[in-house]
Amino acid sequence: KMWRFRQQLTKSECEIILSKAASGTLALLGDDGYPYAVPISHVYADSKLYFYSAQTGHKVMHKQHDKASFCVIAADDIHPTEFTTYFRSVIAFEKIQIIESESERICAVPLLGDRYNPVDDVGLQKELGKGLSHMLIPLLDIEHLTGKEAIELMRKK
Repeated sequence: KMWRFRQQLTKSECEIILSKAASGTLALLGDDGYPYAVPISHVYADSKLYFYSAQTGHKVMHKQHDKASFCVIAADDIHPTEFTTYFRSVIAFEKIQIIESESERICAVPLLGDRYNPVDDVGLQKELGKGLSHMLIPLLDIEHLTGKEAIELMRKK
């Protein structure tokens, strides 16, 4: 339970933030037990987060540890005279997996393409024609979703 529960966002408010945000920070357990956080673009659909990744790199740390969190900051307005920020953020907790099934990958790639280049179906089909073997598509099936906003923003509602 959130300590400042009055500032907690509803599930639907959290989902709207995840749907609208262009990027967030994916946090994984990295080398030698150090946390590893990477800014990354995403797509939110059906209570899942989809990403694109190359075949190698830190985002594939899931092979050792499958737990991850993903954070999106929707607002962070500094109010210096109040010594605070008016913030709104969401954190999703989940287990990371790589989509292995060709049919699932074929369904996921258009989600990513439509999100970042919605008017270029021809270009997307051309990319799909190259095959999907050069890319990983990590999927985060959200287990727990929480969001919070500054009390000042709550009062404005």
